[in-house]
Amino acid sequence: MRQEMNFRISKGKPYPLGATHEKKGGVNFAIFSKNCTGVTLELFSAGDREKPIHCVELRPERNRTGDIWHVLVQGLGCETLYAYRISGDYSPGKNGFRFNPKKILIDPYARALVGMDTLKDAAMYGYDRNQKVDSDLVPSQVDNTGVAVKCAITGDSSFDWDDDRPPRIPLSRTIIYETHVRGFTRHSSSKTVNPGTFAGLIEKIPYLLELGVTAVELLPVHAFNENEIIRVNPFSGVRLKNYWGYNSLSFFALHPNYAAAGDPEGKLSEFKKMVLELHRVGIEVILDVVYNHTGEGNEVGPTFSFRGIDNSVYYLLENNRFYKNFSGCGNTVNCNHQAVKQMILDSLRYFVTEMHVDGFRFDLAAILGRDIKGEWIGENSLLRDIQEDPVLSGTKLIAEGWDASGFYKVGEFPDGWAEWNGKYRDDVRRFLRGDEGMASSFATRICGSPDLYSDDGRTPAHSVNFITSHDGFTMRDLVSFNVKNNIGNGENNTDGCNDNYSFNFGAEGETGDPSINRARIRQVKNFISVLMISQGIPMILGGDETYRTQRGNNNCYCQDNETSWIDWGNLKRYSEIFEFFKKLIALRKENPVFRLESYYTRKDPKLFGNQELITWHGVKPEKPDWSHFSRTIAFTLNGSPEITGIPGYDRRFYVAINSHREGLVFEIPRPRTGVKWHLAVNTFEKQGSDAYLIEDAPVFESSALTIPPRSLIILFDKQDII
Repeated sequence: MRQEMNFRISKGKPYPLGATHEKKGGVNFAIFSKNCTGVTLELFSAGDREKPIHCVELRPERNRTGDIWHVLVQGLGCETLYAYRISGDYSPGKNGFRFNPKKILIDPYARALVGMDTLKDAAMYGYDRNQKVDSDLVPSQVDNTGVAVKCAITGDSSFDWDDDRPPRIPLSRTIIYETHVRGFTRHSSSKTVNPGTFAGLIEKIPYLLELGVTAVELLPVHAFNENEIIRVNPFSGVRLKNYWGYNSLSFFALHPNYAAAGDPEGKLSEFKKMVLELHRVGIEVILDVVYNHTGEGNEVGPTFSFRGIDNSVYYLLENNRFYKNFSGCGNTVNCNHQAVKQMILDSLRYFVTEMHVDGFRFDLAAILGRDIKGEWIGENSLLRDIQEDPVLSGTKLIAEGWDASGFYKVGEFPDGWAEWNGKYRDDVRRFLRGDEGMASSFATRICGSPDLYSDDGRTPAHSVNFITSHDGFTMRDLVSFNVKNNIGNGENNTDGCNDNYSFNFGAEGETGDPSINRARIRQVKNFISVLMISQGIPMILGGDETYRTQRGNNNCYCQDNETSWIDWGNLKRYSEIFEFFKKLIALRKENPVFRLESYYTRKDPKLFGNQELITWHGVKPEKPDWSHFSRTIAFTLNGSPEITGIPGYDRRFYVAINSHREGLVFEIPRPRTGVKWHLAVNTFEKQGSDAYLIEDAPVFESSALTIPPRSLIILFDKQDII
């Protein structure tokens, strides 16, 4: 205990929140709690996390400014850890308060956490679990000091960013690759030195560069409890884990297990190194963030931080005791309370200024637009504050425009926000599957969904188009399963979406039938072709380019195993698909007519003649079939500078898609005088004849072509390159 003799305690200051090194020495600690009656800061040695080396009781007359409790501590060792105890009323049925000084709590602003392996301990619950009735109304008397997570003090070391600059890739030029930090390289086939980590991802940067994507979107990297699931896999008996990480315990600290480095500062540096190396090759980093709920669950969930700091402020409550559950995960964060809003904004600013990330995808973002009653206040909510924040200006803001309670706000977010376009996913899946009544909707989606975004000042680039994402089937499973196969999740196949709009082509799951397998590969090529020629931002699910399967599981949130991990052996086994993806990405990047920065406005025929951006066809030129039974779409895309405003670019495309179950003859429109059609994409041919780089594309001479079932072609008539 001799170390505590060196501590010098003084008043401190209320800002910034968290643990901050002061220029004159010492660390300032500041934490928000409006309704508590007392705060104690406990300090621990990194070598002994079970007993504090010193406790600092904060006095309200000296250490409280408004609702912020603060203290300055000098003489701390370089590896000192800390946490809080917070006192107050425990009357959840009366006022929503769940203060319990027996519980050590995480600082919401902590930059790093230590001891995440003990989160499954029973002592982490703030109520008496032995009570048989209304147990959450009785506070626990079990002290959790020995097993509680502790906060590390960081920020006094420097990282050499080497004059790093964000790539600032325009939305219209963005191609997103969604992946999971662990799952990207955890499989033994990745052959990385540090599999499943930020360092492992660095090793695969040449691969991402070869594929051609411009941004990596990482599933949650905020700290979360991997061990919160108590179910086991019914086949293996192995306990399931929280794999995806959509249950944050902190909105500042990184998940410790995603770094190969052992110490907290090393983990931060490893993440920064990943960002720096991606930036060096022009790839942006987008983080999937979960501000709509936390990992503390409902009223019978554990107490790690927010619940014990000020439950009635941090959460939306029902009759004080229960939690509004718009997230489907037990609780809903009170995002539009000023203190909570400030925390979220500070978290975002931290990752932009200190970690250099380029944007965020907001999970269940419709919740961020709800008030304390749960009503939608989109334009007047946190969503607007984020969009207008000067520090966040220029970053990519992407919303998942729905929540788990039925709110579906796609197309209704404030200007400046891009959105995951769930309607694009569903309409494209259904049309390419051959559903009736989808031709018109499909055409609207590939034009950038003007019905959703054109009337509020946004552009096609505010539509994030995707066929698959982490949440649902992989592209391979989308063409291999008619129904989900989630038995391994231990929920009797009741979890996961039932409306997948998938088609197995005649066999459920894997098959040795070569005709079925060929049809499946053809459909995958159709999907990526349509995605890359659609107006908007294309997003690829990591592993789809290697034909990854989850064996029909469309909800792998708990599968931290080979079901979810990318098998890099598929890169060789299905090189045909990988090469096709690369060429379609290159086709999009080389042709700005597929990534227009505004919606097309009809030009004055007196100045531009009868030229249109898009001319719709059917099996015959200029005779589109918009009937209920139509399963064909064909169109000519006019890239002339008079139409698009793109200087130095003048290329036209002809696209014909046959989603029928039989082949159809398409008459090809005549090319412009003096040029010929060239073949860019042909999804019914095998590798080598299925896609061409612009400079290698062969001439296409035919005036008509039989397009087999569920296939498409793309022609272009000029080889000028922008």
